[in-house]
Amino acid sequence: MQSEELTLFKDMARRAFEAEIQPYYDQWEEDKWVPRSLWNTLGEAGLLCPDVSEEYGGAGTGPEVTLAMIEEMSYMGFGGLASGYGIHSNIVAPYLIHHGTDAQKERWLPKMVSGEVVGALGMTEPGAGSDVQGIKTNAVRDGDGWILNGSKIFITNGMHADLVIVAAITDPGKGAKGTSLFLVDTSLPGFERGKKLDKIGQHASDTALLFFQDMRLPADALLGEENKGFVIMMQELPRERLGIAAQAVYQAQGALDLTVQYVQERQAFGQSIAKFQNTRFKLADVKTEIALNKALYESCAAQYARGELSTDDAAMLKLASCDMQCRVVDDCIQLFGGYGYTTEYPISRFYVDARIQRIYGGSAEIMRELIARSILGR
Repeated sequence: MQSEELTLFKDMARRAFEAEIQPYYDQWEEDKWVPRSLWNTLGEAGLLCPDVSEEYGGAGTGPEVTLAMIEEMSYMGFGGLASGYGIHSNIVAPYLIHHGTDAQKERWLPKMVSGEVVGALGMTEPGAGSDVQGIKTNAVRDGDGWILNGSKIFITNGMHADLVIVAAITDPGKGAKGTSLFLVDTSLPGFERGKKLDKIGQHASDTALLFFQDMRLPADALLGEENKGFVIMMQELPRERLGIAAQAVYQAQGALDLTVQYVQERQAFGQSIAKFQNTRFKLADVKTEIALNKALYESCAAQYARGELSTDDAAMLKLASCDMQCRVVDDCIQLFGGYGYTTEYPISRFYVDARIQRIYGGSAEIMRELIARSILGR
């Protein structure tokens, strides 16, 4: 997509977000989730899964448009929604696009584009987070289908999800080589949602415990080849981490812009605090950090669009951008003083929304290990 077209798409999205999200977002944060109807509204506006092909109801764009939606939500301070949108449009839809059968795509993608179906990714378990090889959820063949048992935790969109891509052991004892992925229809018997988890940030993102008890899945619920689930997850991780980096860079920019406005208005010792050298130097450092990470992000996004983004580069991007985001919002909230610690000022939401970024999608520690392996081996 040409830059002019992308700009137009972003402008359209920003207007839609200003009309359909901004007036209500504080209430949704208080409610600790967005209404289910928002997904239908976003779908009607053509803002869900834009890089799904026209054959399945999408706009047939490149991945840069989906990333642009995440960028805009993040910049506007909708961190929780950006995470939920990212799971649906930037992760679940590409899993289907890249690994689904024609029948699976026909069944699920048009409804994901319209918002009729909300997608979630079920990888993390109580005893298996960044180490996805430690999962215990299992699927056993039963006639022409499967019986699924287990549980997942910290599942974004879990309360609203109509479709969950679930990682399960299908060949016990083989670890990663015995893992498969399943398209789980949450309307089927045996599926149960636990309580909505209470988090310190990203409140508008509904995060849930999910349970599968003797849940019978049809044969066509298998996504990709049997026992190839781990391989598929590794192939899709770069895009997931690219989306998280989009949140990091643009939430950091949103925090900076709020802070620039505040320091020019706030008076102390007879002048605006923008006049103090500490403020000026701190914001100069912040701007520089954002610019460096934005350049890396844009480079990696271009690599992904060409099919060239490596796991190592995606790990470096996630590590650098999320660490930067946490530093930047901390520096920004400091310049707000006590006001920044109140929920009345949006900068406080940027602060609490940022912290999870160094954990989900692979923790910062795991990113460092992946990068180290690319240098030194295992």
